[in-house]
Amino acid sequence: MPRPRLALVPGEPAGVGPELCVRAAQREVLQRAAVTLDLPLQLLPADAASAPGRLPLQSVPLARAVQSGKPVPANAGSVIASLESAAATCLRGECDGLVTGPVHKATINEGGIAYSGTTELLARQAGCDVVMMLANDIVRVALATTHLPLRAVADAITVDALERTLRIVDTALRRDFGIAAPTIAVLGLNPHAGEDGHLGREELEVVAPVLARLRAQGFGLVGPLPADTAFLPDKLRGFDAVLAMYHDQGLPVLKYSDFAHAVNITLGLPYPRVAVDHGTALDIAGSGRADPSSLFAAITTCARLARQRMPA
Repeated sequence: MPRPRLALVPGEPAGVGPELCVRAAQREVLQRAAVTLDLPLQLLPADAASAPGRLPLQSVPLARAVQSGKPVPANAGSVIASLESAAATCLRGECDGLVTGPVHKATINEGGIAYSGTTELLARQAGCDVVMMLANDIVRVALATTHLPLRAVADAITVDALERTLRIVDTALRRDFGIAAPTIAVLGLNPHAGEDGHLGREELEVVAPVLARLRAQGFGLVGPLPADTAFLPDKLRGFDAVLAMYHDQGLPVLKYSDFAHAVNITLGLPYPRVAVDHGTALDIAGSGRADPSSLFAAITTCARLARQRMPA
């Protein structure tokens, strides 16, 4: 089987992305990172063959020169263009998967571009519904809602949205992870999963009916479960993934379990997309101290998912 072709983008050029050997938006940024790390690097035309120390590069010029640790809002357009350009190569079938570095959301918004996250950007570009999943070797956590204020979460968890999310997660576990009959643990929204309606009715009126309907269609779903006990090791061993109702319900557990090797996977795209699970680390950018573990895990995971989609 041929090796998957992966597109890599750096994210914020003033952050640690270039030091993690992710494709840079401008030639000088990547060369400076190579000098910082004292590693050999040969930059090649985009259509050249890659190898250790040899990187085919598609340049996206920056509006302003960058200094490590100091993001420039004027470069927001270049950061977004690099993401969209790399994703377009996947949509055209020129690459088999996309790996993305950390992006500085505040800087992009300060640059005049409304941006809530790369997951949402890629979904709009591909014209499809997606689900955010974070994963390491211990647990996979998918999210029913992503970057929302907490007071908006309950209204966003509707029957249609929850069913759509579970279908995407189930399909991805079967197609991309090779799990023939996945079991998904579904958390409740409220403490104690609503305590039979005494602590909220979302479980009774939304979550439980959706689970019952999908179980009748053959889905392996457990829940709604209280979030405070669903992640106990004995329980996790019986689940292929956990669906959390909101960002901070599930992700602190995952990051505590093994943050260094965690990755962010976008389910539902026409191609695999995997991102590092950390920020731009502006405080150490340019120092050469950035830990590449999450990037290496993202590349390995994306390659594995891409192989799973390749014809036998």
